Amino acid sequence: MGLHRKQSVLLLPLLLLVTCVQPGTGLESIKYVPQLPSATLEGKLTQSTFTLEQPLGQFENVNLSDPDPIWLVVAHSNTAQSFTAPRKVEDAHAPANFDRNGYYLTLRASRVHYKGGHPDSGLRVLRVGNDNNCSLESQGCNSPLPGAGPYRVKFLAMNAKGPVAETMWSKEIYLQQAQTFRGAPGSQSEGTVVIIAFLSILLAILLAVFLVLVISACCSSTSASSLEEQVRMRRYHTHHVGSLPAERSS
Repeated sequence: MGLHRKQSVLLLPLLLLVTCVQPGTGLESIKYVPQLPSATLEGKLTQSTFTLEQPLGQFENVNLSDPDPIWLVVAHSNTAQSFTAPRKVEDAHAPANFDRNGYYLTLRASRVHYKGGHPDSGLRVLRVGNDNNCSLESQGCNSPLPGAGPYRVKFLAMNAKGPVAETMWSKEIYLQQAQTFRGAPGSQSEGTVVIIAFLSILLAILLAVFLVLVISACCSSTSASSLEEQVRMRRYHTHHVGSLPAERSS
């Protein structure tokens, strides 16, 4: 019994070590939440894009070299927690697999791009979904987003050995939706119907009057033409017929 207890005590730390060391659990967590710009910005949200503040100064103390990639992970809100960081840079998920995986990596940058301490640099932002010309099969393609969302995003830093650090997930981001035409209130709709009906009846009356006038004009023209022909026929004088007896008597 004592031997079994000693073996259990020795195996317990090993078991805890094996349990803790799992793919993706060695990432350094950066206490930063990606967010939309707080300043009023035109086009901050559209039907296929949204704008984020750059994570300035968030990766300065991370074990990265300047060329190492920092990706933006875009995910559907309901699949964000199931995201698994790629083990190699070459395995970065492309937008073509967004529907199947529920997430993809885009807007590759480096620590140099996100350096802090630039008070005169103004507002520095990232526009997600702003590239209409890239191939969905290519890594880092920043293609327009396929729907209104909601989406969540976070930043993922990698080096040659794999994932190194990641930020927190953002809050849910909803894009703008196309505005549907809304009819006028009920009273105005009924009034509009009445006006349209009245105009339709008036138009029908005017059309009937016009047809009556046209028909009357045609009939008058025909009657006048017939009367004139009758007058002309009555006034026709055959001179050669009257002179015929005189010729015979001679």
